[in-house]
Amino acid sequence: MLYKRSLNNLLRLFSEQKKALNPIIPKDHEDTLFDKIVRKQIPANIVYEDDLVLAFRDISPQAPTHIVLIPKIRNGLINISAAEERHKEILGHLLIKAAEIAKKEKLDDGWRLVANNGVNACQSVYHLHFHIIGGRPLGWPPG
Repeated sequence: MLYKRSLNNLLRLFSEQKKALNPIIPKDHEDTLFDKIVRKQIPANIVYEDDLVLAFRDISPQAPTHIVLIPKIRNGLINISAAEERHKEILGHLLIKAAEIAKKEKLDDGWRLVANNGVNACQSVYHLHFHIIGGRPLGWPPG
């Protein structure tokens, strides 16, 4: 069982690295996968939604709880490196909602908030997003 899980994780890592090495960085008017999820054109298991953000379960979870949290409107915010002064409000809202979601998911023993930023971090969707990961002991260093 452990071998199968390790092999699956390795295959997923190679897949993510391949996607990240050939990134599709959208223009502001071009859709990402997440834009389509926001518009409900692609189904997702949504766990939280308000006017500004959307959170849904990752389709390839890396822990018992693995939720993706996104701003509904990209507004040039493709990753943390693209953050500007004008993004302060949405960034703060994302962090507050991450904590609320973790509490709702009963991740009282700890959880991790991850934002992959750029090619070397295996970012595969260029729409800012955070991974809320927990439900098991998380090793350090990650990756």
